Amino acid sequence: MGAVGLTQYDGVAHDELAGRLGVKRCLAFESVTSTLDVVHELAADGAPDGTLVLAEEQTAGRGRRGRSWQSPARTGIWLGFLARPRAESERGVLALRVGLAVVESLGELGVEASLKWPNDVVAIDRKLGGVLCEARWAEGRAKWVAIGIGLNVHGPLPPELADRAVAVDEVAAGVTRLQVLERLAPRLGSLRDAPLLDQAELAAFERHDWLRGRALEAPVAGTARGIDSDGALLVETEAGVERILGGSVVTA
Repeated sequence: MGAVGLTQYDGVAHDELAGRLGVKRCLAFESVTSTLDVVHELAADGAPDGTLVLAEEQTAGRGRRGRSWQSPARTGIWLGFLARPRAESERGVLALRVGLAVVESLGELGVEASLKWPNDVVAIDRKLGGVLCEARWAEGRAKWVAIGIGLNVHGPLPPELADRAVAVDEVAAGVTRLQVLERLAPRLGSLRDAPLLDQAELAAFERHDWLRGRALEAPVAGTARGIDSDGALLVETEAGVERILGGSVVTA
């Protein structure tokens, strides 16, 4: 793997992290290309479902559609999580479930956050974090899914990002990475892997839906009307309601 392991993360000894966060296994590193890369490597070597990877820094963090994700040292939660799904589930549905886990965890700490379909976490109308799920397939099914979460925790952010991004401690002063992880990690460990969102999940998403009611220019022109059980974005257009399964959203 080549990455340098940490002796502690936010004051917790490396060998105590898994117990503190309520996960089966937790590895923490000083610097990695991407926590997703580490998860894929661990999964290929037989790591168990529920393995959590943390990094102080990512040198090649990534987002959707090949975009890069800035992950400077000790400023945020750069997390990878290994899921070995028992049932077939679209990555879009899984990403929405992970997003809900993030905003509900933040809510317990007084951070009011929303979800911008398909994978952004938003606070005060600026990007707080993001979710990315990458599956590896064999014989027609996902052998594992690497779940990546990037969350800005400590500001200030670089000046070039300040108008469109925000950190947790700008919204709720004093919140630490460990406090977020203590609430988030157990939720990741209990994620449903059913192929469809249930009514409780749809209701939870509606409570946190940043896009709902907003006018959109792309991927189609219209008004956002929530999501369906497949995780598709519903957009009311002049021709009727369209289901959008992928693409980048641009508000009008």
